[in-house]
Amino acid sequence: MFFQQIYEKGLAHASYMVGCQKTGTVAVIDAQRDVDVYINIARKEKLTITHILETHIHADFLCGSRELAELTGATIYASDEGGSEWQYTFPHAGLRDNDSFMVGNIKFDVWHTPGHTPEHISFLVTDTPATDKPIMFFSGDFVFVGDVGRPDLLEKAAGIKGTMVKGAHQMYHSLERFKTLPDYVQVHPAHGAGSACGKALGAIPSTTVGYEKVANWALQFTDEEAFVSALLEGQPEPPKYFAMMKMLNKEDRTLITQVPTLHKYSVDDVKNAMQANTVIVDTRGKLAFAGGHLPGALNIQNNNSFTTWAGWMLDYQTPFLLVAGDEHIETVTRKLMRIGLDNIAGYTNGIEEWSSEGHEPSILPEITVHQLHERIQNGTIHVLDVRGIAEYNEGHIAGAQHIHAGYLANRLDEIPRTTDVAVHCAGGDRSSTACSLLQRAGFTNVINVVGGFNAWRESNLPTETEAVAEQMT
Repeated sequence: MFFQQIYEKGLAHASYMVGCQKTGTVAVIDAQRDVDVYINIARKEKLTITHILETHIHADFLCGSRELAELTGATIYASDEGGSEWQYTFPHAGLRDNDSFMVGNIKFDVWHTPGHTPEHISFLVTDTPATDKPIMFFSGDFVFVGDVGRPDLLEKAAGIKGTMVKGAHQMYHSLERFKTLPDYVQVHPAHGAGSACGKALGAIPSTTVGYEKVANWALQFTDEEAFVSALLEGQPEPPKYFAMMKMLNKEDRTLITQVPTLHKYSVDDVKNAMQANTVIVDTRGKLAFAGGHLPGALNIQNNNSFTTWAGWMLDYQTPFLLVAGDEHIETVTRKLMRIGLDNIAGYTNGIEEWSSEGHEPSILPEITVHQLHERIQNGTIHVLDVRGIAEYNEGHIAGAQHIHAGYLANRLDEIPRTTDVAVHCAGGDRSSTACSLLQRAGFTNVINVVGGFNAWRESNLPTETEAVAEQMT
């Protein structure tokens, strides 16, 4: 039997290759869109990709099943469960509960496991030459390490009303079936810590049924209504792009079977782009960005959160220009491909050439937490907290205005323009993105808080929780 996990840190996304070495055939489960990784592994291991499997219509990344099928000729196997509204519209071999199929000598049994989504399926795998008992369970976004899939995305991200409570009840019954599996069965989920598809995902790459029975909070409930309430409580804000992923993963779309080569902009090209108000995405670090950047640029740093924040800040129609070094541009392009942001106009390396021709770069002012505390006491500054609501409720600076960074573009009229605004997140990354968005919108009074709320708390400066704030109002 052949098995390999492929893990993409930016989206905390795990895909898998599972196959039969004797027959030289292999299946790919929940593929990322830049599919050369699977083709290269198959070539190295002398395997042929014959099956391409999807557990559900994904919300957080653009599944590469169709690109992989285009390049290999393999068949896509996907769910036909969940009712007419949840059917894939592209050609595939439809799967239903209790179906089974073979990849060489490896048996795949299909489980319909609704809850995260109505059509969700999981795959129970048996290595038939070795045993007649199942050994692996590929759970998609059904069961994670220490958590389960959130049922609220369809309602909160895609606007499909009445789905999250129903999904939570479905999840309870799917978990009751999951508990019937032998404790020794390995569980391989589609996401790990950092994914927005749950609220408490563990960092361990895989688990077992037995471990989850004793350690997963969601498997401890015996009362269905209590479970539903607990599951729906405290879920993080779903990124804006999730709704687009739901559509693109279900319907026909443009296929990109190789990483695009981008046009490199000259200084004159950049000037023309700026005159046309083209969105500029500066992928450099926050310190470099603060020291000098192209006027109007958005700072979305090329780190593990880049893809998610690109999905929050960019749309799928407007072309945008990247600021990135030649050595980073392929990596950045791949990350954007993985959520279908294909509308890249080109890229430029930075601001050196821009500045050398006498153009003035923009800067982002910064403030330390001690300077911020002094100005709060003097009443000369407004504090804007751009973290998630759960972070804010756990502790925040007294009097701080809270707007999640991802919602900022739609709430600009709530932010003062005549008083200095100190913007903070947990450590300074999200606040740099938020400040750059505000600067692009014409705000000249924003200041990024160095070290964010973590530095504020480490300095033992005063905080309050949401409970305290409510008591004071």
